[in-house]
Amino acid sequence: MNRIKQLFNNKAGKKMLSIYFTAGYPRIDSTIELAKTLETAGVDFLEIGFPYSDPVADGPVIQHSSEEALKNGMSLDLLFQQLKELRQHVQIPVLLMGYVNPMLQYGVERFCKSCAEVGVDGVIVPDLPMYEYEELYQDVFRKYNISNIFLITPQTSEARIRKIDELSTGFIYMVSSFATTGKNLTVSEQTTAYFERIKALNLHNPLVVGFGIADQASFDHALTYADAAIVGSAFVRLLDQEDYLEQIPSFVERIKGSVAV
Repeated sequence: MNRIKQLFNNKAGKKMLSIYFTAGYPRIDSTIELAKTLETAGVDFLEIGFPYSDPVADGPVIQHSSEEALKNGMSLDLLFQQLKELRQHVQIPVLLMGYVNPMLQYGVERFCKSCAEVGVDGVIVPDLPMYEYEELYQDVFRKYNISNIFLITPQTSEARIRKIDELSTGFIYMVSSFATTGKNLTVSEQTTAYFERIKALNLHNPLVVGFGIADQASFDHALTYADAAIVGSAFVRLLDQEDYLEQIPSFVERIKGSVAV
């Protein structure tokens, strides 16, 4: 059982928070430092983005961080080199998030093997088609015990959601709206109806809400219907501050609404 499954099996009513940041931003060597600081601050699991020049699902904040990370020299080869010391410092689950082209260029089996070697537990690749994963890559992911995380949106059909639930081995990423990252979650009748519809399906896998979680109100609303929520753009904005490491504990506390545990 990998760390993702262990985390959700031991949830016991805990308010679960994930933070996304882009590898190589704000500095080329920020990755391990940020991961350590976020775990200490009480974050439950991490999503580390590997930058790509054409990020179709990302809003301007994360796009900018990817552009700067690439300028800084970040690549998958360098990221895996940096992550060799990950498990010396970080115990919580860690996922990589990015796009399929860099993964294909690196080699899918080599990518999964590298993830396993450095202690990465899962990956989120929004533009990896489900049928390609099932037909071409599922056995490779499972060989290395790497969870592939699928995304669903308000437009995803029940049949597709059921299929995703069948293929998933970690959690299901519930995109809060049909938009790019960085748009604040609007607590509306439409959003609530979507959350209620998915919760009523009684899926086997945990649900994690992302896109638009930026404060305690949106975090708490998401957790009414899901097992965890992800903060991305709001955290990446924080990294523009010179004292971002010192601000991380209070940032996490503001989202969770209590002292991080």
